[in-house]
Amino acid sequence: MKKLLGALCAATMLTAPAFAQDYPERQITMVVPFSAGGPTDTVARLVAEKMSADLGQQIVVENVGGAGGTLGAGQVAKADPDGYTVLLHHIGMATAATLYRNLAYDTLNAFEYVGLVTEVPMVVVARKDFEPTDFKGFIDYVKANGDSLTLANAGIGAASHLCGMLLMQALETPLVTVPYKGTGPAMTDLLGGQTDIMCDQTTNTTQQIKGGTIKAYAVTTPERLPLFPDLPTAEESGLANFEVSIWHGIYTPKGTPAEVNERLSKSLQSALADEGVAKAMADLGTAPSSAEDGTPAALKAKLESEIARWKPVIEAAGVYAD
Repeated sequence: MKKLLGALCAATMLTAPAFAQDYPERQITMVVPFSAGGPTDTVARLVAEKMSADLGQQIVVENVGGAGGTLGAGQVAKADPDGYTVLLHHIGMATAATLYRNLAYDTLNAFEYVGLVTEVPMVVVARKDFEPTDFKGFIDYVKANGDSLTLANAGIGAASHLCGMLLMQALETPLVTVPYKGTGPAMTDLLGGQTDIMCDQTTNTTQQIKGGTIKAYAVTTPERLPLFPDLPTAEESGLANFEVSIWHGIYTPKGTPAEVNERLSKSLQSALADEGVAKAMADLGTAPSSAEDGTPAALKAKLESEIARWKPVIEAAGVYAD
């Protein structure tokens, strides 16, 4: 019996490192819990391409939209913890913990952590013929006409929903919110003038702002963006407590071997250091996370702090997804 146990232990010790050394041996699926062509999908495809080259196996992006990103996240939570299914999710990973009171998975404990990918700035935009000429005028106009203005978003839990909710709280003015099934339809109606205002990521608004098809008023970052140097920060224009960025991270199912997570994290860091990725992100108004942030510990700390930050905001709004 002792010999058998010894043999089993030895086999286990040999198998775990061998598994990590051989990983990956086949295609990896990266689940994005939002529709194709959206801002999170754009970020995912940028890093997936470079990570594929580093890992020697293709990472295929699979879009599993619905329920504010919780369907895709739930699918990954239930996947085999073998490193062949990963999740790229944004700030909604943190807000879902409060937005969904009957969430099918434990946000903090159903996943392992790979690393942060990027933090995307947000921009307050409006239809191109919106009356105010600057953000100070925007603030006054919205406060005076809030009950007749529409605020578009891509659905409960989407980045635009969260940013819009924080905007209304900062303005102390409720607007008529119009949820859509995805960023594309929301932007289409803003472009067509069917809605008035939207707050969304630079990855989704940059081309429209540059093309003059929508009007930009302010960024939600502490400092102005190099991409839009003439666009003021919200704080510059007198709107305090309105700072938000949409961060993205990569996760694996709980129980994924630490060696596999570490391999994925190193691959992510390699992708984030790539000049092509940095340029592509710069064109979208964002930047890759640093090597220090592209780690499991940094992502876990970010998620914990963001759950604590957004919980009182969501509870004060009293708007839940279930």
